[in-house]
Amino acid sequence: MDSEKLPASDGSQYWFESSRPLVSLVFVTPMILAYEGGLLLLGPQRMRNGADVWLRWLLEQLGLGQYLFLPLLTCLGLLAWHHLRREPWHFEWSVLSGMFLESATLGIALLALAHLQGAILASLSKGVLCASISEPGSLDHVLSFFGAGIYEELMFRLLLLPVAALLFKVAGARARTSMIMAIIATSLLFAAAHYRWDMTLGSAHLTTALGEAFNWGSFLFRFSAGLFFSAVFLERGFGIAVGAHALYDILLLLS
Repeated sequence: MDSEKLPASDGSQYWFESSRPLVSLVFVTPMILAYEGGLLLLGPQRMRNGADVWLRWLLEQLGLGQYLFLPLLTCLGLLAWHHLRREPWHFEWSVLSGMFLESATLGIALLALAHLQGAILASLSKGVLCASISEPGSLDHVLSFFGAGIYEELMFRLLLLPVAALLFKVAGARARTSMIMAIIATSLLFAAAHYRWDMTLGSAHLTTALGEAFNWGSFLFRFSAGLFFSAVFLERGFGIAVGAHALYDILLLLS
């Protein structure tokens, strides 16, 4: 499809352009630079996102522990995805402002859902909805929100979601059913990844150092957020999913 065949003001043009991997890469690059550059200035162990830590650990096990390898791999992955889709290597720069506004709108919608679910849980005396944030407004936290948007979406939506759907399909599920099951499974993993765990499963003992103490209220919301981000990723692409995730976290801090 040639993007020049549609006028820049056409809604279908924006819908197509904003979901393309190349445009997603351009859109998230400032967040990658801010996150990685900020951590280099403050110290690479300052408020690093959990998904970032896990992905870097996996790369280290493969002998690829260089500091900049993960962000470079993220960029190369999006470029490879764009190449495999055989799409043109040009786009309308004006689409980026629309992506920011759309991401902000989705972030506000998720924030409204958080407050609604929090009010319901509070009325039922089931505990708090979201974890408290210490030192509100610190640069560490703002940087960590960029990291959460980039690497949690990379890990749970871009990598795990298609793999889980393929596994369910191989197991015999139909294509639509396998995707629904994959969305639910990865959203549960996404929610669980925010907590510290110390449990024994058979002969295996699972202990995690990152995260907060488990809370059913925040777990249910994060599961809902996982479903939300999965839908955004599938319908609107990686860039807007990252933008909505990061802007939601920032809006939560400001609110």
